Amino acid sequence: MTGLPKVAFIGTGGTIASLGRDPLDIQDYAAAGNMMHAEDILAHWPETKLVADVLPVRFRAIPSPAIGFPEWKELVALCQRLERDHPDLAGIVIGHGTATLEETAYFLNLTLKVAVPVVLVGSQRPSSSLSSDAGMNLVNAIRTAASPDSRGLGVLVLLNDEIHAAREVTKTSTLRLQTFRSPDFGVLGHADGDAVAYYRRPVRRHAPDTEFDILTLPALPRVDISYSYAGGDGTATRAFMAAGAKGIVAAGFAPGMCPPDEFAALKEAAASGLAVVQCTRAGSGRTFRGTRLREAGILIADNLNPQKARLLLALALTRTQDAEEILRIFRTY
Repeated sequence: MTGLPKVAFIGTGGTIASLGRDPLDIQDYAAAGNMMHAEDILAHWPETKLVADVLPVRFRAIPSPAIGFPEWKELVALCQRLERDHPDLAGIVIGHGTATLEETAYFLNLTLKVAVPVVLVGSQRPSSSLSSDAGMNLVNAIRTAASPDSRGLGVLVLLNDEIHAAREVTKTSTLRLQTFRSPDFGVLGHADGDAVAYYRRPVRRHAPDTEFDILTLPALPRVDISYSYAGGDGTATRAFMAAGAKGIVAAGFAPGMCPPDEFAALKEAAASGLAVVQCTRAGSGRTFRGTRLREAGILIADNLNPQKARLLLALALTRTQDAEEILRIFRTY
């Protein structure tokens, strides 16, 4: 017995798990092919023992672009099993590559059924690099997961001392340490040296109180993203329809519009029975369902970015194909 809170650490790979060729290898480290599992990461950063009794949980050691629905489904089951098997568990931390971290976080925020805090953490520099952010991020994620104040906030994301809500956070820079931002509303709080301090709470519905149950699903309905650009002619939208898409998210110009030919293709998709949701490529701000969208049968994504709108639409389609119900789900989550 250490007297410290018990926190489970699940390793999925990514930069935080990577070891480069030398301390100055902060970009091409993946070429070294050296990625640690959960127990190796904790051994590499023994300072984690100072803040919690950390239980390593081996899962994957892969780059995050390789993570999708099969891994998310396994993570949901694994988190629920950890909470069931360890009644004294204070929280769960998931180490993750930053490329798809926000998508994993939001998907878990919509599907997890655990009461303990779940915190996703990554790093911009590998654990082997000079001035790596991996160690401090990991320590602070563990502290955040162990904090009683983190309960009831849904899935959280911790990097650069900042605590973000899974719904709102996005990666905004390729290399900078402050890459994760919540554009419309900002951070929930900070993991400072003396305390984990919160200043606001998410109001949208989140884990564990959600209507989605994915453990019996073999796959998600196919939902694709059509990205708007000047001169776009709808070719991508029609290709997605031909590929069997059940839904399409239109990443339009701000505040939520597409080139005329692309709009015509989206209108065709909606008329054929596909769920079409309009969002924007701007990275922040709400979309508005004006007359043209309503008459075309196109729905709106609120202020979700395209990659998160895709996840919510896919989950919505596991429950309903009714347009008003899908709109309700986007207003709720």
